Amino acid sequence: MFRRTRSWLRPILQPNRQLFREVLAMSLFVNLLALSVPLFVLQVYDRVVFQAGLGTLQALVLGMAIVLAFDFVLRQARGRLLQKMALRIDVEVGRKLFDKLAALPLRALESRPTSYWQTLFRDVETVRNTLSGASTLLLADLPFIVLFLGLIFVIATPVIWVLFAMLALFVFVAWRSAASVGGATVEEKRFSLGRDALIGEMMAGRTTIKALALDGSLRPTWEARHASTIEASMARGQRTDSYVNLGSTLGMLTTIALTTVGAVAILNQEMTIGALVAANILASRFVSPLLQLVATWRTYAGFRDAAQRLGEVFELAEDRTVVSLGRPRPNGSLALEEVSFAYGDAGTPIVAKLSLRLGPGGVHAIVGQNGSGKTTLLKLMQGLYAPTRGRVLLDGSDIAQFTRAQLARWIGYVPEECFLFAGTIRDNIAIGEPDADDARILDAAERAGVHKFAVDLPDGYDTEIGEGGTLLSRGQRQRVAIARALLRDPPVLLLDEPSGNLDRQAEEALREQITGLARDHTIIMVTHSPVLLSACDSVMALQDGKIRLAGRSDEVLPKLFGDAFRPRVAE
Repeated sequence: MFRRTRSWLRPILQPNRQLFREVLAMSLFVNLLALSVPLFVLQVYDRVVFQAGLGTLQALVLGMAIVLAFDFVLRQARGRLLQKMALRIDVEVGRKLFDKLAALPLRALESRPTSYWQTLFRDVETVRNTLSGASTLLLADLPFIVLFLGLIFVIATPVIWVLFAMLALFVFVAWRSAASVGGATVEEKRFSLGRDALIGEMMAGRTTIKALALDGSLRPTWEARHASTIEASMARGQRTDSYVNLGSTLGMLTTIALTTVGAVAILNQEMTIGALVAANILASRFVSPLLQLVATWRTYAGFRDAAQRLGEVFELAEDRTVVSLGRPRPNGSLALEEVSFAYGDAGTPIVAKLSLRLGPGGVHAIVGQNGSGKTTLLKLMQGLYAPTRGRVLLDGSDIAQFTRAQLARWIGYVPEECFLFAGTIRDNIAIGEPDADDARILDAAERAGVHKFAVDLPDGYDTEIGEGGTLLSRGQRQRVAIARALLRDPPVLLLDEPSGNLDRQAEEALREQITGLARDHTIIMVTHSPVLLSACDSVMALQDGKIRLAGRSDEVLPKLFGDAFRPRVAE
């Protein structure tokens, strides 16, 4: 499974192969230069000290100064290469993830909490840091412990078996650490996602929580999830500390065993004191990467899990993003043929075998009780949901063949809960068409009723509306959302309870605007407003996802609401 889900990394790592090779080559020279220190110590002990060779000492010190300078330059260059690699990986993976999330169907995005998708961008940081940080340097340095073993074998053969024995112990500890710490890391991540999901819900519903003083009710759930996260983190930390401490103990044991065996060898005149000191220095360079491997295994476990999560997302099916043939602007005829939809394969259909034909032009209403499938039907019409069965047609063409960008341009949608972005009124109207000129923005604002309140603000259309548009009233936010949909002049406009936050005067103004648009646009709206229903040409009543009643408004409305209801009278 992991091999399959990490295949997305290959095309990203491919352009960086040359950088990896350069880092590996520099690591070779860095490790070769590291051999000079124990050799320097060996020469000082065996030649300078016992033979009083001051001239030799001066030459050795000068040589070591050159070696250290060269080592510094190499390490700096290697660090810059890793930074360059980090930038490339961050840009490529971040862009790939953003494009993937933008291309995912709405149902896929709704299937998991917001906190999960936010976590994926932290996974990008994990991948970047692992592939271009200290853990990469460790992997680059690890193969070169063979150099230190080889030199120890040459200058201190009697103690080499100690290092082979310790190498086997370190490999075993690293292997056990991988299994234990990796499992604990996955468990910690699972609990932290649950906690973050609750925080996301609390922030999204902060107004409700404050208004109803729900903090006391939510506290036990928060404390339980937070406690579980802390327990999992402590369990993972304890396992990590245990293996790190065991690795440190093995490191000290290596020094003790090496010195003990070396001392016996010196007494038996099998090696010199200088050789033993040099062997200890080389052993420290041999042990250091192994200690880091044990200590940083959590990083590798986190990288594996992050790469797997990203891989699973990259494997998800996308909306259509490419079309082979361009299409002219549709006339606005929308039809559904035997359309059914259910949440899940075995779920109860929300919409069941529904067929209808609307437009081009005119105002058409959808009414029904809560849960009758009205909002789901609008999402099916716009292609946000794919039908379980049947198809949706725009001017006789199945909308499944169009891209999300095409459908958004041809079928405007204003949801019941209008979401705006932090920025100005102008920014939010033009967010889908950033190059739109002022005349188009002003026209859309006037048709949606934004202009009436925007011109009264001190900063006009440059007024900052705050996060989610919280500095505007709900009615004002709704009008801005309508203007945003009208900017592209879509032939079909879907409105979900467009007057839910408007007063009577604003409703009447919206009715006149909708009536005007209906001359060359197909307007389909979910509404129970008598004011807006009086502007409708046809009405369809839903019940349990099926059409209960449909027809001309002057025929359907009295049946639904009684003879007291007076539908629109043609002027």
